[in-house]
Amino acid sequence: MKKILLLSDTHGLIDDKIINYANSADEIWHAGDIGDINVINNLQKYGLVRGVYGNIDNSLIRSLFSENTYFECEDISVLITHIGGYPGNYSLRVKNLIKKYKPKIFISGHSHILKIIYDKRFSLLHFNPGAAGKIGFHKKRTMIKFEIDGVNIKNVFVIELGNRSTITANDL
Repeated sequence: MKKILLLSDTHGLIDDKIINYANSADEIWHAGDIGDINVINNLQKYGLVRGVYGNIDNSLIRSLFSENTYFECEDISVLITHIGGYPGNYSLRVKNLIKKYKPKIFISGHSHILKIIYDKRFSLLHFNPGAAGKIGFHKKRTMIKFEIDGVNIKNVFVIELGNRSTITANDL
């Protein structure tokens, strides 16, 4: 069994609230817009980090992560990309990736809108963890935690990290 912490759109923010949950995860998956390599460096202290780069990420982050990643966790296939859409509204690029890899979990970020939707057409569970950072239009900072046990996805929880609020000089 693996305990997964799923986050996206940190935009350079890593704080004690995120670390608190990372500390109890076996794997941490980041769906892009990391924003600063220090986010990854800090998360790697707590578990295996898998991820993709997002549209705001610099060349250093893009040299460490790809646009898409596909892997197996336990007995579940996972596909992550930053800009992916959601069931019924995937781009052609994402539809082709889903058809190619046939994942059981498809993860995207970018929209800052938390979604967990079962896609009947492609027989997969779609996750968008919303945004864990403070930059963007979202009102609440969110992440998702869940467990993968063999072929089972269980104990799925939405984590609210509080209001996005105003960015202070300390956040930059």
